[in-house]
Amino acid sequence: MRKYEFMVVFNTNEDKYNAGLESVKKILSDAGVVVEEEKPYGDRDLCYEIKKEKKGRYILFNIQAAPEKIIEIDRLVKLNTNVLTFMFVRVEK
Repeated sequence: MRKYEFMVVFNTNEDKYNAGLESVKKILSDAGVVVEEEKPYGDRDLCYEIKKEKKGRYILFNIQAAPEKIIEIDRLVKLNTNVLTFMFVRVEK
């Protein structure tokens, strides 16, 4: 298993945020990912509009996952309408 940083930007609407966060956590747990840390970064202005939103709520997950699981997680998170954008970064040792 490799270490990754998984940054997710959610809608700032409280209901959409909570639904999106629970959905992402379920996707990660169903994939067998180990979440080492979940660090909220709060609401921030976006550099450009995403899905007609100018602000987003950022959360950074430090995870351990098999590389083939990242592809599946990527596909499932793209389908989540409450996620504005996200990115995986592999952490080197």
